[in-house]
Amino acid sequence: MIYRLKATIDGNKIFMREYEVKGSSSLYSLHLFLQGDLGFAPDQMVIFRGLSKSDKVMSEYGLFDMGDGTMDRVSLESAFKSGAHALVYVYNTFKDRGIRLELLGTEDALSRRSYPRLVAEKGRNPDQFSDEYDDFESILPHHEINEGYEEDELPEGQE
Repeated sequence: MIYRLKATIDGNKIFMREYEVKGSSSLYSLHLFLQGDLGFAPDQMVIFRGLSKSDKVMSEYGLFDMGDGTMDRVSLESAFKSGAHALVYVYNTFKDRGIRLELLGTEDALSRRSYPRLVAEKGRNPDQFSDEYDDFESILPHHEINEGYEEDELPEGQE
């Protein structure tokens, strides 16, 4: 079974990713995929938190057993079947920065596709060590930045 996940950052309307991941994949293999896709440093501690419908932490999965199991022994499917409504991939444990992974639905795997895979994206990758998510390129469309002028040409009256 394939799980379709929507990744967002709480309080941010710019960043969004959609992923398709095998339900049998471990949270550790999902972590490795997210780490590569988002360009995060491989030497940082990360955890997954299972959230209830009211967004209360109901489970935590780390590289070491925190009471709910380790990332390499817990599958994506079992994390959601244990009652989690969403997962948070905490990529900066010191600043408690994370990406929310909501389950959009499940579907059958297609034989010619490899999983996990990125399906859709919007916004830049977050900076792993920053306090906030910034994507200044998303504020102004590229065509508004140059306003149609050639690089050598100045607007009328500014020559």
